[in-house]
Amino acid sequence: MRFLIVNDDGINAEGIKLLAQWAQQYGEVLVVAPKYEQSGKSHAIDFMNPIEIKRVAFLEGVEAWSMASTPADCVRFGIFGLHNKYDIVLSGINRGVNMSGDIIYSGTMGAIFEAGNQHHRGIAFSTTPENLEGATKYLDMAFNYIMENNLFEYSDLYNVNIPEEVKGIKITKQGDGFFSDAFYQIDENTYTQHGELIADTCPDDHDRDTIAFADGFISVTPMTKERTDLVAFDRLKQKYK
Repeated sequence: MRFLIVNDDGINAEGIKLLAQWAQQYGEVLVVAPKYEQSGKSHAIDFMNPIEIKRVAFLEGVEAWSMASTPADCVRFGIFGLHNKYDIVLSGINRGVNMSGDIIYSGTMGAIFEAGNQHHRGIAFSTTPENLEGATKYLDMAFNYIMENNLFEYSDLYNVNIPEEVKGIKITKQGDGFFSDAFYQIDENTYTQHGELIADTCPDDHDRDTIAFADGFISVTPMTKERTDLVAFDRLKQKYK
């Protein structure tokens, strides 16, 4: 099995090294990761500027490249720049969970959406910042769950979030958490924005990634790069044939 491994935390992040070490037991591993942290860059690519891309020392037996661009561009270089095809594109392990509305912004998720855009399968792995090494204990559990249950027959892309204390695995859907988002002024012309997850709007829906994760389950969410609202499309086609 051949893996392309990317992330949004950068080539020197702990999570990507842990993921690459784990993946080596299953086959060939190639790493392409951002030179600098690219969190929150979603599915962005840079087609306007020259990009620094260079081979770097990483782990024994792992070819690795540093790229001064986004996670999605790392996937693109791994496929088009290195002229390879992969069985699965792995993204992570992200330093922070990717659930609910965070999926829209996440560079970790942008990488697997680009994988899907290029007709590759993809899995994103995320956990809490304090649990990177702890999460590796459950990578086999999550990966084998996907492979042994043939989940790729249903979707090409999966978002996996691993809690610190694991009770089991649950197939989930994207939650609808809301955040205490705010802009904070640093000086006259400088602001920063940040916020914390407050709650999911439907706390009793245990099929949501946010709730399942809080309940202690590894959330495995099938994702799609399709942006069409298919429910609305079907209703509109019936009305406006």
